[in-house]
Amino acid sequence: MATLLLIDSSVFPEGGSASRSVTAAFRTAWEEQHPDGTVIHRDLAADPLPHLDGVAASAGFSDPATHTPEQQAAFALRVELAEELERADAVVIAAPMYNFTIPSTLKAWLDQVIIMGRTAGETPSAKGTPVTVVASRGGSYAPGTPREPFEYVQNYLEAVLNGGMGLDVDFIVPELTMATSNPAMAELVPLYETSREKALQEAATKAKTLAENLAA
Repeated sequence: MATLLLIDSSVFPEGGSASRSVTAAFRTAWEEQHPDGTVIHRDLAADPLPHLDGVAASAGFSDPATHTPEQQAAFALRVELAEELERADAVVIAAPMYNFTIPSTLKAWLDQVIIMGRTAGETPSAKGTPVTVVASRGGSYAPGTPREPFEYVQNYLEAVLNGGMGLDVDFIVPELTMATSNPAMAELVPLYETSREKALQEAATKAKTLAENLAA
């Protein structure tokens, strides 16, 4: 059976979150193709992971046979997250832009799941797994816009997910999401609505295509 790993990180519920709306559309389209499949859902806002500390980090660079009880407990979580990633046939990650970068909860997931010699390194264990990142943002940071230099979400995630973990990364970018709540952006509401509809359609199409390729 097909397995989808869904990572949500928005601090807002689906009704008030652009990224959650798009990941939900992705999940719906995926489940239509794989009704008997498995969805592993990590909601990092509702159930945040601990940030990587010295105990968990040192456990990743030492022989498990030498681990202290504290290292064993910390590393067990890292192994659990790595196994979820390795089991996944596809991954969808919500990465809303907060203060020009990803939520700290998503960074915590990355720090925990990246294990050198396993999920990262010369032969990453999930290499080639398709990952769709929903990189929502309140404004626009597209090439040619004034805020292009402040785009640290796509650049960072491309480097860590693809360059570091060997994953096959694609982005869906709903932008101008603050237009409906910021009076100064009122004239941009039509562009936001177009971006939103495009993102929802891309999510459904991407999920369907991945599911069909898997079944072929």
